[in-house]
Amino acid sequence: MKSRLKKSKKNSSSMSNHSYSNNNNSSGNCKADVAVASSSSKSKIPVQIFGLVSKDRPWPRKERHCVFYSTDCDKTALINNFQKRGWQKVPAFDGEWNLYWACSQNCRYIFGVDHPYRMRSDQMINHFPNSMELSRKDLLVKNIKRYRKDLERKGDALAETLPIHTKLGIGGTRYMHLDIIPMTFVLPSDYNLFVEQFHKNPASTWIVKPSDKSQGVGIYLINKLSKLKRFAYEARTFYPHFHRDTCVISKYIDNPLLIGGKKFDLRLYVLVTTFNPIKAYLYNEGFCRFCTQRYDQTEIDNVFMHLTNVSIQKNNKEYNTIHGGKWSMQNLCLYLDSIRGEGVSEQLYRRIKETIRHSLDAVAPVMANDRHCFEVYGYDIIIDNNLKPWLIEINTSPSIHSTTKNDCTLKTRLIDNVLDVVIPPSGMPDERWSKTPSKESLKNFTLLTPVVLPKTRTPTAATAAATSTTTRATVATRTFSQRRAKNLVKRLVVAAMPITAHSPKLSKKMAQLKKSTDCKKLKSLTKRGVQIAGLSKRVSK
Repeated sequence: MKSRLKKSKKNSSSMSNHSYSNNNNSSGNCKADVAVASSSSKSKIPVQIFGLVSKDRPWPRKERHCVFYSTDCDKTALINNFQKRGWQKVPAFDGEWNLYWACSQNCRYIFGVDHPYRMRSDQMINHFPNSMELSRKDLLVKNIKRYRKDLERKGDALAETLPIHTKLGIGGTRYMHLDIIPMTFVLPSDYNLFVEQFHKNPASTWIVKPSDKSQGVGIYLINKLSKLKRFAYEARTFYPHFHRDTCVISKYIDNPLLIGGKKFDLRLYVLVTTFNPIKAYLYNEGFCRFCTQRYDQTEIDNVFMHLTNVSIQKNNKEYNTIHGGKWSMQNLCLYLDSIRGEGVSEQLYRRIKETIRHSLDAVAPVMANDRHCFEVYGYDIIIDNNLKPWLIEINTSPSIHSTTKNDCTLKTRLIDNVLDVVIPPSGMPDERWSKTPSKESLKNFTLLTPVVLPKTRTPTAATAAATSTTTRATVATRTFSQRRAKNLVKRLVVAAMPITAHSPKLSKKMAQLKKSTDCKKLKSLTKRGVQIAGLSKRVSK
């Protein structure tokens, strides 16, 4: 009886362990997977976390004829493109996927320092490990400021500054080419610096944004210091730099470009395949997002006339569900060319590309460039009344949700074009690929080249003096040669007068040549049947 009881206990324990492993393998929870990974050394359960390589799970030896994908967001634009290519969907935790369209939290988990696994050579993911260097507003400001200082230290022409007595604009810097973001401070650490700047212009308006939130959450406008009492208290603490709930406060652009009296901004998509070297592409089919109410600078508490986020505007009664308050970039270019003059849209588009490229150059030194990664960034850019673009925000996970039919068509084409650029010509992800797509696969993407300034430079004092001296010498030489030529013409005309009197046509031409300085024509005329003895000797003298 005792032996039977022991056997039954062993069987029940083995069955419970087996059911426990099956439950963990069938669930998609990250915590459960971590628990299995931590207990794998004791129970020897095969580790299957996000399809990563470990000692228990080596690279697949069989060649695959189909791409397996997994995604955290089942959106129409994604699923339709995956199915159109004949790809098969698999769970994220089973280790069979080749392309994982993940959320940023799962991506950070995969690339975490404590994570003992690495990705296979035939796997790709849609985020870089530290993509928050661009998406967090406080880190973006820090990187751009460091980028300016580095170029200024190197003596680069891009870091050229304005004269000292020049009035500063909204950007608050004296940089001529790097003034791409409004004047911005990080709260609570930069609270005292902000107060000093605020007292210089107390009538100004500022906008406060949480550093790590999106869709317009927690954004508000201020024009009084009394609304920032919380940050004033936190700035007096011992370690304000390590505060978690940081915010950025930026100078509000109070002269935006208005269309129909309404404020709008641009949502543009940028694909980055590698940061070392930078290979970035701008999608040509961005769109404008309009506010639902007319712009009024004095009403700072009305979010429907200041914030263009769709998540906020759709709560207004005046929101139009047919067009969604969106306008294509093509319509904007046609409008600007018709109102401001032909060619204005091309100049604006060039400035936008330069602004985007500067932001990518600013974060390139600190980005973890992994060959398994690519990223689709959503850039929010606002245009002021002087047609100057300002970088407002960058999203690492731009919304793929469609609010209108046109929106669905645009985002479906975007994902299709992204996959054409990212996937190698073989059709299977491969980390050894150079990530150099063909011109046919780019379609609506435009390569973002490094910013190069025009060759025209302001001359220094020495070069100006040398130029003026050279100009004076050239003018003197030119006047001397002209006087000499005129004297030669006179002498030739006087010598030819006795013979040209018998030829009225020849005399007319000689009279015309009196006013000119073309000696070659005059010589040919005098030699046309006219033999003047001693003329050649006189000219040679």
